[in-house]
Amino acid sequence: QVQLVESGGGLVQPGGSLRLSCRDSGFTLDYYTIGWFRQAPGKEREGVLCFSSSGGTTYYADSAKGRFAISRDNAKNTWYLQMNSLKPEDTAVYYCATDPRLWSSCPTADFNTWGQGTQVTVSS
Repeated sequence: QVQLVESGGGLVQPGGSLRLSCRDSGFTLDYYTIGWFRQAPGKEREGVLCFSSSGGTTYYADSAKGRFAISRDNAKNTWYLQMNSLKPEDTAVYYCATDPRLWSSCPTADFNTWGQGTQVTVSS
C-alpha cells in the first residue's frame, strides 16, 4: 500500500504563496486518484483538488479555482500543491490522499490512504 508524507506547511501572509509536498512510497497503479484535502478548526474535511490518472483530469473546489495547482516530480516520487493568492480562510491542516479508483471529484470519505497532514496558517 502506498504511504504518503506531507511537508511544506507554515505561516504565510495574505496574498502570499506556498507549495506543499506529498512524497509517496512509489505508485504502482496505472489508475488512481490523488487529492489534496484540508480541515479547518471546527469544520469538516473538504476536498480542494483531485487529479485522476485516467485522462489526467483535475477537479477543483470553487475555493481553489484559479489559485491552486497540482504537479508531480516522478524522479522524487512527490506530488506538489502550489497555492497562490492565499487568504486567511485557507488556514487549515492540509492532507494528501490517494485512492485506487478513478474519481471526477473529491469524495473525502472514499479515499483510503492518507498522509499525516501539514498545517497552513495564513495571517498577517
